[in-house]
Parts: sequence; C-alpha cells; structure tokens
Amino acid sequence: MIPNPQSRIVEMLEAIRVEFDQLAQEAYLCKSQRDDFEHKVNAQEQEMLSFQQSLHELERSQLRLKEHYEDEISRLRQQLDHAQQPSQYPGYPPHPPAGTPQSQQQQHQGHPPPAAGPPPPLNYMNGSPRIPPPPSSGTPQTYGSRGAESGPSPPHPPNSEILDKRKPGLTPGRSAPAAAVVKASSVLGGASNVPPGTLADVDPESVPANMKVEGKDWFALFNPKVPRYLTVNLIHTLDHASVVCCVKFSADGKYLAAGCNRTTFIYDVATSRRVCALQDESVQRDGDLYIRSVCFSPNGSYLATGAEDKQIRIWDIASGRIRNRLTGHEQDIYSLDFSRDGRIVVSGSGDRTVRIWSMADSSCMHTLTITDQDQKDPGVTSVAVSPDGRRVAAGSLDKMVRVWDIQTGEALERLEGHKDSVYSVAFMPDGRTLVSGSLDKTLKLWQLGTNEGRGFGVERDRSRGPCKMTFTGHKDFVLSVACTPDGRWIVSGSKDRSVQFWDPQTGQTQFMLQGHKNSVISVAISQSGRPVFATGSGDNRARIWSYDPTV
Repeated sequence: MIPNPQSRIVEMLEAIRVEFDQLAQEAYLCKSQRDDFEHKVNAQEQEMLSFQQSLHELERSQLRLKEHYEDEISRLRQQLDHAQQPSQYPGYPPHPPAGTPQSQQQQHQGHPPPAAGPPPPLNYMNGSPRIPPPPSSGTPQTYGSRGAESGPSPPHPPNSEILDKRKPGLTPGRSAPAAAVVKASSVLGGASNVPPGTLADVDPESVPANMKVEGKDWFALFNPKVPRYLTVNLIHTLDHASVVCCVKFSADGKYLAAGCNRTTFIYDVATSRRVCALQDESVQRDGDLYIRSVCFSPNGSYLATGAEDKQIRIWDIASGRIRNRLTGHEQDIYSLDFSRDGRIVVSGSGDRTVRIWSMADSSCMHTLTITDQDQKDPGVTSVAVSPDGRRVAAGSLDKMVRVWDIQTGEALERLEGHKDSVYSVAFMPDGRTLVSGSLDKTLKLWQLGTNEGRGFGVERDRSRGPCKMTFTGHKDFVLSVACTPDGRWIVSGSKDRSVQFWDPQTGQTQFMLQGHKNSVISVAISQSGRPVFATGSGDNRARIWSYDPTV
C-alpha cells in the first residue's frame, strides 16, 4: 500500500522542526557560554585595571614619602650644622673686613687655610662619559679635599652629578682635563672647611618672611647683615634629557642657548619656546658628546659651540646648519667667547692653549700656550674677552689666571692666589677688573694693570697684589661666575647647588638662591633688556630667573 504523500511531507517537516529546535537549543547554550566567558574576561580586565591603579597609587605614595624623608633629612642635617656652628645670628657670624686675605678670613672664622698640594683625581660616575681611573691607589676623593684638612671625604650619594673638568681626556694617559658629570655631596652637608655663618648655613625656617622668597621647588635667602636691594623670581624651567653643561644669552637678551649631550637648544627668553635644536648629524651616534661651551655672535646670527671632539662649530642659526668648523685643538674645548665686534672668537682647551680665531676666514690668529715648567696641569677651563676686545683672560687647572694681549699674543699678567683650580673667569664691565671662581670654594676680584699682578719675570711685593677681594660663602666648588652689565653684582654658581649674588664693593652676599637639585654648572647674565639670569645644572634643567630691584 502506497502511503499518502501528504502525510509523508508532514512527517518530514516534523523531523526538520525537531532538528531545528535541537540546533536552536544548542546555539542558545553556546551563546550563554560565550556570554559567560565574556563576563568573566571583563571581570578579570576590571580586576587587572584595579590592580594597576592600586600599583600606581602605591608608587606615587612611595615617591611622596621618599621626597618627604629626603626633605626631612636635609632639614635635620642643616639644623645639625647650625648647632655645630653657633654665632650671633643663626648660622651667620660677623663678617671679616672686606679685603682681608683669604687665609686671615678663614682664621677669623675658625678654619685654617687650605693645605697646599694638588688634590687627587676624580673618577667618572654614572650617566656620563666613562674614563678609566688613574693608576694611583687609594680611596677616591673629591677635588679640593685634602687629608691634612678633613681626612678622606665620605662616599657621595649615588644620584648627584657635577661637571668635572679635571679628569684626563677620553683616552687613558692624557694629561688635560675632560668635563664630565660626577657625584656631588648634599647641598646642606658634606662639605669641609667651609666658613661658618654663610647663608648656606642658615635655617630657612628661622629667616623672617621679609628676608626670603619661596617658590614651589626653590627658595632664596637674603643677607640680614646688608640692606636688601633685589628680589628674585623664577620665570621659566627648561627640562632636558641630559645634563645642561652651559647656558648663554644672546647680546640682545632675546634668546638663550643651552648646551647638552650632542645637542644645543636655543629658546625664546620671553616665552620659553624652543626656537631650534642644533645637532651635527655627521657625528657618530655611539657614546656621548657633551657640548661644553656656547656663545652667540654679537649680531645674533651665529652660535659657536665647543665639545669633547676638539672641534669648534660655528652655526648659522637661521638655517640650523654649520657655517664652518675651527679645528686645531688637541683636546676637549671647554670655553668660548666672542669679541664685542664679532671679528674674533676665543677658545680654551684642555691642551693647555688659548686660540684666537678670525671669523672672516676661520684662520687661527694666535695660539697662546701655557709653557710654565713648574705647573703639572695647566689645562684651560675658561676664557673671557675684555669689553674693549684688547685682552683675553683664561683660568686653568694650575690655579692661575692669565691675561694676554689679543693683537700681539703677548702675555700680560699671571694672577696667583687661588688654592685650587680656576674653573671660571669673567671681565667686569670696566675692563680693568676680573672675577674668577675656583675649586677652593671662593671667588676673587682682580685689579689688572698693576706691576704686582704681572707674573712673568717681574719682581713684585707678594704682600700686595692684584687681588682686590676674596668672596667666601659657598660650601663647595665654585663652577661658574658672571657679572651684571652695570657691574653692580657678581653672580656665582656652585657644586653646593646654590647661586649667590655678591656686592663687589663690600664682598657681602646679597642673596643665596637654591633652585636646583644638583650642581649649578653654569650661570649667565642677560646683557640687555629685563634683568634676568640663567642657570644650567646637573639635574638636567636650565632655568631663567629675574632679579628685579626692590621697590
């Protein structure tokens, strides 16, 4: 019997429906499982985000606690220094009469004069060019530390840096200096043979409100012993990826150049906008190449840079290209300065020479070599051209300041008096006086043109001399000096992380500024426009400050 076709179709449809229902149920189960998995994944993601947020909170808390503990340690260390050095005013004893020789000042303040003899060399530290240690044995010490004074210096904190020009160059065995970044001691402690009663010894909390200025991460203390003529304020902070080795303003005061590792940056002083970054792309990218000195041409069109590769580069700022290269130095170049008319540029190097270059044809007009046989290491650390363009001064590692005639190359003066290497020199606006900063922690003001100041075969009365004044008050090496265009103030930057403004008439400090977390390697004063100055530091920052007169 043949089944009814219609019933057969109904059966097939029913079978299809049953199979469809089974598949739909399976699909629903799969979807439910997928939704459940997605819910679990989302929950785990939320849990991971929560863990990450908690971890970031813990990191921030740890950093806040670390900063708090460091500040507390610094405060307690300062209080300890203050307790160990009592005086009539907290941390500020009577100042010896101006013009008193350095040794007499130190005896007046209860400290013997530094012992003679060269200090031990200093090793390169982390974050900078490495140089093999010298063959001599013994515990490494910082510059200027001597066993006769305070014994071996304690280890430095691992996160501090300072520019060091005393080390040999990048090749072992070379005798000239090479700058680097090395560990520094705390700003409020760790320095020996420092005259008590300096502003660096004063507890900021004990200073009246009208004698200090404070910012978010800086403060300035004014000298209570003298009238207050200035106020200071932070204008701009310029962060960099490496140590800021040098800073310099253009002649019109509109731009600031900062020399760092491999690159020189130029900023608009008014807005802090980065105008350009000058980097020689032809140099191999392996290793470091710190820019040790920068200087604008007087017309502002060119920038001279000196670096560790022994070359002076003259940059055309508008195009960002190298106009020409001045070669001839045999070791690192540490200092550059243009004459006021822009016709010459002067360079100082670790090869014991000062070279005078013509901007017209890039020729070397004079090579001034330090040939003193009795000096072990007369590498040149700093040069300055006099305002009239007739003389050039140079500071060197052999503790001397020398002056030459630019036109003839004749040696005019050899100024003796510093107890350690001279790291910076600057002419005063009158051109007849010169200021120098040294690793002996002092500045000196020199009178030029006196017979007593000539050290080249001239018999002189050593009880007299060209040193008009010695400025004492820094707790560590003086690394850079400058003077305001009116000659009213001398400015210094130090390894003790401070900047001080000095009155050249009295030798007294007007104020001390603490605005960096590491050594102040370079200071520069704007020669026109608003009264501003700049600082470059081992904390990878350059800062621009104002120093306006009080109302």
